[in-house]
Amino acid sequence: MKKNVAVFMDRDGTINEEVGYLRRVEDLVLIPVAAEAVRLVNEEGMKAVVVTNQSGVAKGFFTEEDVRLINGRLAEMLRDEGAVIDRFYYCPHHPTEGRDPYRVACACRKPEPGMLLQAAAELDIELARSYLIGDMLKDLDAAHRVGAKGVLVRTGYGKNIGITDGPDYIAEDILDAVRWILDDRKKARHPSTGPV
Repeated sequence: MKKNVAVFMDRDGTINEEVGYLRRVEDLVLIPVAAEAVRLVNEEGMKAVVVTNQSGVAKGFFTEEDVRLINGRLAEMLRDEGAVIDRFYYCPHHPTEGRDPYRVACACRKPEPGMLLQAAAELDIELARSYLIGDMLKDLDAAHRVGAKGVLVRTGYGKNIGITDGPDYIAEDILDAVRWILDDRKKARHPSTGPV
């Protein structure tokens, strides 16, 4: 059995404000409760892992180096508030738009689970006990494809998603999502025995 549990997090619209294609470090703005949420994940001993589709690379809006710079700055901003991201994974592809070699139907673009599978292999994560927080239904689909639970946040694109039966929980923001995850883990460790 794998030893680690992870909270996978989408990036744009979940940890930082959604701005359309995030091209510049200067436009990176943390969602106010994000650092507290990531800190709680750290304190619980779970892996905090970012999994983000970045098709702007395929479309020529920015480069992979830009994605790495923004991820680095995001990690730094969180670290300044005592919160640590264990690993960043991103998918630069798009199946139908953009330029070669990025215009490809890949295994890593959510809802495909490739980034989660890679993280599980590299960080010894048990996916069936893990969670994914995101602002789009494709995030939840990726989680469910590997047996993880999916939490939809009402930030980013999640503000505009109608009521759906896809999420395991619908959260106001990433902090609400993490608090639900901690409660869900507590229930799993100490299931109610019911009436005696």
